[in-house]
Amino acid sequence: MRRFEGQSVFITGGNKGIGYGIARRFAEEGAKVAIAAIEKDVADAARRLAEETGAETFGLSLDVRDAAAVKAAYAEVEGRIGALSVSVQNAGVITIARVEDLTEKEWDFNLEVNTKGAFLCCQEAINRFRASGKKGRMINTASGQARQGFIYTPHYAASKFGVVGLTQSLAKELAPEGITVNAICPGIIHTEMWDYNDRVWGSMLGNYGPGELMAEWVEGIPMRRAGTPAEVAGLVTFLASDDAAYITGQTINVDGGLIMS
Repeated sequence: MRRFEGQSVFITGGNKGIGYGIARRFAEEGAKVAIAAIEKDVADAARRLAEETGAETFGLSLDVRDAAAVKAAYAEVEGRIGALSVSVQNAGVITIARVEDLTEKEWDFNLEVNTKGAFLCCQEAINRFRASGKKGRMINTASGQARQGFIYTPHYAASKFGVVGLTQSLAKELAPEGITVNAICPGIIHTEMWDYNDRVWGSMLGNYGPGELMAEWVEGIPMRRAGTPAEVAGLVTFLASDDAAYITGQTINVDGGLIMS
C-alpha cells in the first residue's frame, strides 16, 4: 500500500524501537519522514531508514521538554519536507524504583518527557495543521501502564495515564476541525526499553537471568509471544489513514490480548 504518498510525517523518538518501526512503515507507504530524538544517533537512523525504504527522510536532535526547541523542530520539518500531515508523539522514557527509593528527579523526568513532551509536540502540530488548513492526524504513544499501574513504576504509569487524558481532551477540542487525536498502548514489545525492563525488574523481583523474566511474563499473554515494532506500526498507520477519519479520542491496546479493555 502507498496510503501516504507525498505526505509529511514527523515522529519523535523515531531513532529506535517502536518509533523506528513506525517511521519505516510510513516511509514504505510513500511518506516523507522526519524523525527526532535526543540521542546523537538520530541522523544515522534517518540515513538507514532512507537506505532501507528509498524514502525522503531526515533526522534532527530534539529534547521534547523544551518548548522553544519543539517549535523550532516543527518549523524545520515543514521547511524541509512540506506541510505536516501526521504527528506521532512517541518519545518516552522509563525508570524503575521502589517507592521508598523513587526520587523527585525521577518523577519529574518521566512526567516531563512522557506527558509534557507529548503535549508540547501536540500543541505545535495543531498550530501547523491550522496554518496549512490540513485535517491532520496525531497519534500519542501511551502504554499498557496507562491501563493498569504496576509495581516500582508509579511515576511512569502516572505519565502514561496523563497521555490518555491529553489525547481525549484534545480530541474533543479539535473534532470540529477534522483533526483526529488517538493513542496507542503497546504491551510487551521487542525493543531496547523492554531489554532494560527485563534486566531491572528481573534483578528486583528475583534472581532472573537475561530474558527470563520477560519470557515468564510473555506466558501471561493470550498470544504467548511478545509483539514487534512493525505490529505497533500497523496500528499507527491505520489511525493516520483515511480509513480512520471517523476515529478520534480512542486509546487502543496492541499487546496480544494482555489487557482487554
